[in-house]
Amino acid sequence: MQDADKEALANQRKEPEYSSLLKRMLTGEKLALAKLVTAVENDAPSVPELMEAIYPKTGRCYSLGVTGPPGAGKSTLVDKLIARLRAQDKIVGVIAVDPSSPFSGGAVLGDRIRMQRHALDEGVFIRSLGTRGTGGGLSRATGEVLRLFDAFGMDAVIIETVGVGQTELDIVDIADTTLVVLVPESGDTVQTMKAGLMEIADVFIVNKADREGADKMASGLKGMVELNDCGASDWKVPVLLSQANQDQGVDEIYEELNNHRDHLATHTSKGERRAKIRRRQFMEILGHRFVKKVEVLAREDERFRTYLKEVEQEDANPYRITKAFFQDEEFARKIFDSV
Repeated sequence: MQDADKEALANQRKEPEYSSLLKRMLTGEKLALAKLVTAVENDAPSVPELMEAIYPKTGRCYSLGVTGPPGAGKSTLVDKLIARLRAQDKIVGVIAVDPSSPFSGGAVLGDRIRMQRHALDEGVFIRSLGTRGTGGGLSRATGEVLRLFDAFGMDAVIIETVGVGQTELDIVDIADTTLVVLVPESGDTVQTMKAGLMEIADVFIVNKADREGADKMASGLKGMVELNDCGASDWKVPVLLSQANQDQGVDEIYEELNNHRDHLATHTSKGERRAKIRRRQFMEILGHRFVKKVEVLAREDERFRTYLKEVEQEDANPYRITKAFFQDEEFARKIFDSV
């Protein structure tokens, strides 16, 4: 081997572990993208540097959140929406956030099976993520995977979340447009989620509209929309009926998605919206990296374990002990060194 070749090989080995994969991903290689998604989901040590490197290439794709109770037909609807996007030659990414296996931490619902007719389409990339106990129905990695898809060159990314609940509301912090998919039997869900649904829904869908009570459900939702229309937004949330498994009503849904996207472009300050997103991302990154450092201390630092032992005592006051921890300058140095 020539000296120049040896030097090139040595330099290649010095590169961060994600560097080669990142270069390949940016040329459109799906295998490299899949490996980087796995690294993000597993919270590999190189993830902060990876996300820093790709961030300038993000902010171009349209993100759609699809949420609703289990059995509402979300995956079927997503399948139909993929077809509409592909008919317009859009490159589509799908992040299906599933309940995690209690044994492996992996995703267990297998949404990709329901969308398998797109599996061989080079213009579609579908990935399931396990929530791994994360609140809000979203995997901790969802936002970072979305940014990977964006940097890869996806035109649209659909995020299908686990199901509607009080902690599901963080989908609004990730998606440009949020579809809330309900069925005629979702009456209890609507009653318990009135305020939350109003906060996150850009479009309401009553799916499986051939079932009894669909019109009543739609009428009730329209009443909620009108009662909650306080003029804070120029967008009036539409309520649509569909039978996704029969491909009925999907064209109207797709049209409303485009209407909402146009609305965002004309009625929302792009600079202000991006600033809010970056502030939120900063707080998320800060919190996650802080917790990671504390977890390392909990495993490796003997002095930190004295705090844990103190907390375990019957008469322990966790608030007092937390205050003492934050006043401990030695731990401040350990946490912020090499964060």
